[in-house]
Amino acid sequence: METLSLTREDSRLNVPVRCLAVPAWKVIEEAEPEFAGRVRRLFDAGRHKTIATLRADGSPRISGIECEFTDGDLRFGSMTGALKGADLKRDQRFALHGPTFHPEEGKESDWPGEAKIAGRAVPAGPVTPDKAGEQPDGEMFVADITEVAITGLDAEATKLVVESWTPERGLRRVERD
Repeated sequence: METLSLTREDSRLNVPVRCLAVPAWKVIEEAEPEFAGRVRRLFDAGRHKTIATLRADGSPRISGIECEFTDGDLRFGSMTGALKGADLKRDQRFALHGPTFHPEEGKESDWPGEAKIAGRAVPAGPVTPDKAGEQPDGEMFVADITEVAITGLDAEATKLVVESWTPERGLRRVERD
């Protein structure tokens, strides 16, 4: 089921649309503020992230990317002519991995973990130039989020802990030996 929205545009219909089952970042912040805060801190811990998209033949493509949490949305861009942008226009599915930091030996319990976000990349218009008078160079996308996860360790650093959120089931925690 789709509903009209003032923030998303479907290029085929030329009207804004948004799937009700796929939320913006602000929905996660409202539903699970502590979890969302940890995800955001992990993403903000470093500038460079990694995005997975699907090539025309269905095989995966991994690309470097920067993203931002703005006005209740997760946004990222693609430069004009970049293959990841072409991938996202053809198939909106993506997986975004935050910056990666390894646990320090002997300090494993201090490791904050890693965050991942998956969903659909909805075209949101041209990238806004940094300086007045500059021409936009690329396209901005806004994430409709289907899953958010943090992978880390328990307090004793003896078990892998995966916390994940989806719109259908909410937040779940799984510990693995």
